[in-house]
Amino acid sequence: MYGTIIDWESGIVDALRPVFSAHGAAFDPARVLEAFAGVESAIEAGPYLRYRVVLARVLDGLGARFGFEPSDDERATFGGSVAAWVPFSDSAAALARLKGDYKLGILTNCDDDLAAASIAKLGVAFDWIITAQQVGSYKPSRRNFEALLKGTGLPRERIMHVAQSLFHDHVPAKELGFTTVWVNRRHAKPGGGATVPAQAKPDYEVPDLASLVALVT
Repeated sequence: MYGTIIDWESGIVDALRPVFSAHGAAFDPARVLEAFAGVESAIEAGPYLRYRVVLARVLDGLGARFGFEPSDDERATFGGSVAAWVPFSDSAAALARLKGDYKLGILTNCDDDLAAASIAKLGVAFDWIITAQQVGSYKPSRRNFEALLKGTGLPRERIMHVAQSLFHDHVPAKELGFTTVWVNRRHAKPGGGATVPAQAKPDYEVPDLASLVALVT
């Protein structure tokens, strides 16, 4: 969901900019997103924590890297900021169109309540919602994809996994034999942004969800 349907990089930048400003720390969005990717992935690879806690600890890590110590209020606010992140402009219409021909499922690295707040912005009823909180781990763990298979009751041959992140989604999905579509939202931008760089070979690539609709309907 985040990075594919919800514009998480803009949400991260909007949530972090005032924190950096309050502490007089220089704010370069590209550098901050790159640092976010490294800190977040390291935390998520450890023992499971709720995503609110992950984000709070990410802010601690960013503070250590950029020379400030966040307050408890700043940590809590950033931890809950996901609920304010907005969808990409094409997301709601594309999902509504896809819903006419396909069952839709979400496999998300998030808490139940934060995911629900994001889904409420889309106006689409998903047939399956599988969160990191339910599984007790974060993608790219294979456990999350195994939970997807169990939750849907479908063979992997009937599932097309659509995602922006090569690291979180396409690497494990391809290892497990899923057909995948890379929604390369960053096709016009350098670097990996808030996602750790990775190498994978998706079956298809599109720049946005509107293009996905054209591909599969």
